[in-house]
Amino acid sequence: MMLDALFKIKDEQDNSLSFRRSCREGICGSCAMNINGVNTLACLSKIEKTSSAPQKLAPLPHMFVVRDLVVDMANFYAQYKSIEPYLQVKDGELKKGVENYQNKENRAKLDGLYECILCACCSTSCPSYWWNSDQYLGPAVLMQAYRWIIDSRDEFTDERLEKVNDAMKLYRCHTIMNCSKVCPKGLNPAKAIAKVKTMVH
Repeated sequence: MMLDALFKIKDEQDNSLSFRRSCREGICGSCAMNINGVNTLACLSKIEKTSSAPQKLAPLPHMFVVRDLVVDMANFYAQYKSIEPYLQVKDGELKKGVENYQNKENRAKLDGLYECILCACCSTSCPSYWWNSDQYLGPAVLMQAYRWIIDSRDEFTDERLEKVNDAMKLYRCHTIMNCSKVCPKGLNPAKAIAKVKTMVH
C-alpha cells in the first residue's frame, strides 16, 4: 500500500517526511491525501508491483498545508461541530439506562451514512468547497447533517433543517458528483445532499 511506501521513505530516506496515519485499515481516515490525482486513503491505495511509473502524492487539494502531506483540518472539524452531530431530545437529557428504541426499518435508513469516517476526501474533491469552504458545509458535513435529520430518535429535525437551509451552507452544491466518486468507503454524499434539499422546501 502507498502508506507502506511512505513509511519506508520516512524510515530509510527522509525522516522529516510528515504525513498523518493511525489505523492502517481504512477506518480512521487519517492518511487521506491526493494520490495520482485522486483523493483517497494511503492505507487503501495499492501500488501495482508491475508498474514502474512514478507515483504522484500531494496533500488534500485546496486545504492549508501544515507540512508535507499534512493539512489543517480545523475548519472542516468546526463545520462538523456546527451541525451538532449527536442525538437531541426535546425534554432535556437522554435518560440514563433507558433504551431509546429504534425499529429495524428506521435503523436501516442510516445505512450508507453513519459509516463516514470524516477523512475529507469528498469535501476536498468538490470545486464548490474549494472556493467557498468558509461558508459551504461540504459533502461530508452535509451527509452527517442528513444522518441526524432522518434519525427517528432525534427530535430536532425541523431545527436541523432550518440550520442548513442557507444559500451558502447547502445550495453551493451543484451536483458535480466528485464527492461520491472518491469516497473510500463507497458512500454517496451527493445523494444525501439531494435528500436534504428536498426536505427543506
